[in-house]
Amino acid sequence: MPSADGGSPPPLPVVERPGPQLPGRSACRGRITCSPGARRPSSEGTPFVSSALFRAVRFLRAYAWLATLGVLCVLASSVADLVSPQLLRRLIDVGITQSRPDVIVRDSLLLVGVAALGGLASFAQGYFSARASHGAAFDMRNEIFDKLQRLSFAYHDKAQTGQLITRVTSDVDLVREFVGGGLVQIVSAILLLIGAIVLLLSLDTTLALVSFAVLPVTIGVLLLFVRRLGPMFKEFQVRLAALNTVLQENVAGARVVRAFAREPFEAERYDGANRALLDQGLEVRRVVANAFPLLFSVGTIGVGIVTWAGAAQILAGTLTVGELVAFTSYLFLLLQPLFIIGFGAQQIARASASAERLFEVLDAPEDVAEKPDAVALDRLAGRIELRGVSMRYPGASSPTLSDIDLVVEPDTTVAVVGATGSGKTTLVNLIPRFYDPTDGLLLVDGHDVRDVTLASLRGQIGFVMQDSVLFSGTVRENIAYGRPDATDSEVESAARMAQAHEFIERLPDGYATRVGERGVKLSGGQRQRIAIARAVLIDPRVLVMDDSTSSVDSQTEAAIRDQLDRLMEGRTTFVIASRLTTARKADTVLVLDAGRIVDTGTHDELLERSCLYAEIAASQLIGDEPIQGPESYPLPSDGEVS
Repeated sequence: MPSADGGSPPPLPVVERPGPQLPGRSACRGRITCSPGARRPSSEGTPFVSSALFRAVRFLRAYAWLATLGVLCVLASSVADLVSPQLLRRLIDVGITQSRPDVIVRDSLLLVGVAALGGLASFAQGYFSARASHGAAFDMRNEIFDKLQRLSFAYHDKAQTGQLITRVTSDVDLVREFVGGGLVQIVSAILLLIGAIVLLLSLDTTLALVSFAVLPVTIGVLLLFVRRLGPMFKEFQVRLAALNTVLQENVAGARVVRAFAREPFEAERYDGANRALLDQGLEVRRVVANAFPLLFSVGTIGVGIVTWAGAAQILAGTLTVGELVAFTSYLFLLLQPLFIIGFGAQQIARASASAERLFEVLDAPEDVAEKPDAVALDRLAGRIELRGVSMRYPGASSPTLSDIDLVVEPDTTVAVVGATGSGKTTLVNLIPRFYDPTDGLLLVDGHDVRDVTLASLRGQIGFVMQDSVLFSGTVRENIAYGRPDATDSEVESAARMAQAHEFIERLPDGYATRVGERGVKLSGGQRQRIAIARAVLIDPRVLVMDDSTSSVDSQTEAAIRDQLDRLMEGRTTFVIASRLTTARKADTVLVLDAGRIVDTGTHDELLERSCLYAEIAASQLIGDEPIQGPESYPLPSDGEVS
């Protein structure tokens, strides 16, 4: 297969170690027998400004020019704020005190002009900051979504859908608000603080030192305030996610809720989550309500002291009225940054908590990661080999699969049977690398699946899951999901193969009919047939069907099976068999129990010797024929089997 630069890619490592063989279309002799009476084997608080928030700011890099323009506008607005008191001082001391109409007119016009320029700069800053922050949020959402698509099923098995939705929506928006507003406020506050200190000292050193005396108290109150906000806002987001989870589960399970008349219970559950969110929100408001009056009181006391001291200097003739007015204005500009930080503390604390939650997703380890030097597979022959494979799910007390050794040659149909929880689905989920085994190797055509690209592996595996998931598009779009470029005739051919064409033609708009969210407008059997057609269309070399006909009636299953029998020819096929009609036609049947392969063989061979397989077979009739089990495990008569 040629590489992008026109050369040939490096050869994939092919492992030659032999393993136990499962034959193809020939009869398969079992290796495990069962004696009479054999039994089954037993089976921290968030800081005010977290490091995650600073990491989130990196999303602004792509919009650095917009952010730079926003900072320049902040600088212009701050300069306007600092110039205005000087104009006001001259207007009073020269224009009014000395009765200079020309100065009054000129400085009044300058004050209006400076105010207009400051307002224009603030407007431009808001525009540029919004452009930059929305762009950063756009990139953030995309990166989180891409990360979620790369994370293995082990992560999604533990994560709650409502929590993930909250992180991609609400948490991203809170970080965006900080990037577009809180960050600009901090820059503006720093500029005003520095400018006000310099100008206060230049006007009157004594009054400046008096005014600085209130700063430690103000800063102390502010620190006590913001220290509490970080953990509180993180808890608020956690409770919001819990509320969204309850809502998501209720909407997704609406039919179950109504079927069991559990609306009152669900309403109580939602009310509990909603009340917990309300209580946390009120607690945040209480802290804010207590802090700001104290901040304003300290600031007002400081202004009062400075005004009293300034008035004394005016009476002594060492300070003019204009200088006192200017000084008082700069004192407000000194306190304003602290008030800005106080008001922005809520936003910054919420953004810090949300940024931490976002990076919990972005920093999550990718259990099924593609190697940087992974190589694309050529067209598969379809040989599957498992060597000493064991699988334990994270947090599980015991392995789901233990020491699986298996070789399946190309063009072999393998039926996997076993009781619920025996590891059937886990076994087939390893083939497309939905999970990586805890121990052992899984080889496809002799290649370790960890050494090849996921796209080239999964692109040659057709997977029909037990839960037939459809997307809220048209029937055609769902069938062509794995091959969007498929022609209408190819889509129709796949639908015929899955016995879906006739019912699709009866739909209001045929293949253009929209199926609704998760295919809600279709029956379970119809969804399953579309899922089978979706797998058929990609012409896979390996076909995996997890109870793929469990939602259709026996007559439809028989029609689908006839088509699938032809589809299976020339492919390696794994079928999780919920009905033993499938096992009868398989080249090999794997019998799983407690995560181990306890027997293999053809259907007839296993009926003769396997107690466990006979027990499974005894639970149903196959083609209305009585089942004859091994003598050590007598089966009930036809009349006793239901």
